[in-house]
Amino acid sequence: MKRLGVAGCCLLITLMLAAVSLLAQQPSASASGSATASDGISRTVNDKLDQLDQKVAAAQSSADNAWMLVSAALVLMMTGPGLALFYGGLVRQKNVLAIMMQSFALMALITVLWALVGYSLCFGGSGPVIGNFQHAFLRGIGVDPNPDYAATIPQLTFMIYQLMFAVITPALITGATAERMKFSGTVLFMTLWFFFVYAPMAHMVWGKGGFLNAALGGRFPTLDFAGGTVVHITSGVSALVCALYLGKRVGFPKQPMPPHNLVLSFIGACLLWVGWFGFNAGSALASNGLATTAFVATHFGAAAAALSWSLAEWIRNGRASVRCDAFRRRCGSTQLEPGGMDQERSCERSRRNFRCGGGTGCHYASRWIRRTDARAGHRVHRGHFLLLDGDAI
Repeated sequence: MKRLGVAGCCLLITLMLAAVSLLAQQPSASASGSATASDGISRTVNDKLDQLDQKVAAAQSSADNAWMLVSAALVLMMTGPGLALFYGGLVRQKNVLAIMMQSFALMALITVLWALVGYSLCFGGSGPVIGNFQHAFLRGIGVDPNPDYAATIPQLTFMIYQLMFAVITPALITGATAERMKFSGTVLFMTLWFFFVYAPMAHMVWGKGGFLNAALGGRFPTLDFAGGTVVHITSGVSALVCALYLGKRVGFPKQPMPPHNLVLSFIGACLLWVGWFGFNAGSALASNGLATTAFVATHFGAAAAALSWSLAEWIRNGRASVRCDAFRRRCGSTQLEPGGMDQERSCERSRRNFRCGGGTGCHYASRWIRRTDARAGHRVHRGHFLLLDGDAI
């Protein structure tokens, strides 16, 4: 009996220890289950946040891409029909189609050169003076952004936008060679000019590792927000050199050479005013506050320059002419390009004063240069603006 009692006690003790062990394990299992549930909720929240960030980035990229495509179209509109009509109305009737054809031909010629090697020479590689053939035939240019130039838009969009700058730059020079150079000579000259002037300058100022682009590994910093150096200084100097080298037109000043149709020039100037929104505001390479600042400054600058030039002309001649109204508008729009549009460094008051002074100064510069050839003064207006603000309209 004693043995049975001892065995029963041992069995009872064993059962009690097992119960205590089970009771001790239940809180641990509960805690483990709650921890697992918490980790699952945290992982779900993080996934949702990542998806939200991706959607926000995609929305920003879509907005920036849409604005840049519109800006590219606006800049192309500046060449044709903008410049074509603007220059076409200023030449004599017999040369209207010739000067308009030059703008149209350059739209096609520069586009082909750009696709072959132009973009690669401007934005390929990291050399100090000119690019390489990394992107020849647009190799490697797709919908993925290039963070070195524009992090929120496809590189293909950046490429086409920069193409429009390359198209309009040589077209600006044709105003200085109008009625002086044959069409075949213009095509040859502009082809050589694109490779030996525009491509190196674009790479040095805008390209990675460019000599004048300290922001991307270059040596010297250059402020060029919307082409004040690459587009307007290069075309302005080249236009002035061409006009001086070619000399006066045959028959000037003995034969009268009035503008053919100022209505065409006036329409062209209005198209240029609208196109400049894409030229300047699009240079922000995004749909953001900087683009808005450039957009507003472009419009107010053109308006202020128009009034200041009109006032200067009124004081000098007793009236303001329609012919000069086109120039005074363009004067104001381009004033913001050389110095850039840094929001922290440019206030509205300084921009207004700068453009008012620029419009007046450009008026008197145009009066001075027209002593050589009254009509050449209008076709070389890019060159004499260079003397004032580093900008050749």
